[in-house]
Amino acid sequence: MRTDAQRGAWLMLAVGDDRPRRSNDGYDDSPAAHYSWDSSVPNHQLPQAGDVIVLWDKKVLLGASVIEEVVVGEEEKALHRCPHCGKAGIKLRKSETPAYRCSKCTGTFEESEVVTTRKVVTTYRSHHDIAWVDLTGELTGDRLRGLCTLPKSQLSIRQLDYPRFQEAVRAAPGRPSLSPVEAALATTLEGGHTTAVVRVRRGQGAFRRLLLERYDDTCAFTGRTPHSALEAAHLTSFAADGQHHDQGGLLLRRDVHRLFDLGHLAVHPQDHTIDVSETIRDYPEYHRLQGKELHVELTERQQAWIAKHWTMHRT
Repeated sequence: MRTDAQRGAWLMLAVGDDRPRRSNDGYDDSPAAHYSWDSSVPNHQLPQAGDVIVLWDKKVLLGASVIEEVVVGEEEKALHRCPHCGKAGIKLRKSETPAYRCSKCTGTFEESEVVTTRKVVTTYRSHHDIAWVDLTGELTGDRLRGLCTLPKSQLSIRQLDYPRFQEAVRAAPGRPSLSPVEAALATTLEGGHTTAVVRVRRGQGAFRRLLLERYDDTCAFTGRTPHSALEAAHLTSFAADGQHHDQGGLLLRRDVHRLFDLGHLAVHPQDHTIDVSETIRDYPEYHRLQGKELHVELTERQQAWIAKHWTMHRT
């Protein structure tokens, strides 16, 4: 595990389905959840779990998070090259013919002339939905370029000066908060290791639907929340038996769920008020929860599981 001083922060280009045809067929990015790249991209080996990931579309900032894990694989990939110079850099011309132009040699050609080969590449996919903060439009593309360690870089994965990025976001027009990102950074350092949930929870969808019917769109810790941001949190030790126990869950906002699982948020077994660990108490978004009552009533079984969670993380 790297130290905080060695932690990386990366500005990554996510252009989605409107990517012009260039050297490959693109990637299936979903900015709020995952980002894909491969070994043909410069800096491909550098982003790691625990690093900050900041996504943009060349024009504006999209959002930021912390990488929970990077899944590495292998696949055969189609690579497209200019028929004149053999290099990548193919650009679609929207209203001119021939339809394509090479940015390297300036040659023009039709799609049928593109030289396509296939190559086995190492694939990478970040999973970073746990701390995602939507920052769409808060910073311009030019501003983001200036926050990179190499402002004139043209790479899809660029190293970002994170302290300067923090300052820029805090001064942005919408005054957005990076609290979920900063809380996730704090939790990845504690204990010198990162905790990751890797088990696939069978029946999780049905369990969440049951909780939505029971609690509507209410996060037990923070109150009314859009249902798309709510997750089914298990009060029981799911990893031990793999079961979805009746009355064994609560709806929690995504970032709150993660912090609850790690013990940074807990519920006092006597008065059912929220306790915030010192690790994240410096973050206003979570500090304001200290001592607050839950927004839902706990059943007797839930109270028993809450007490076990308290014992595990507070005593």
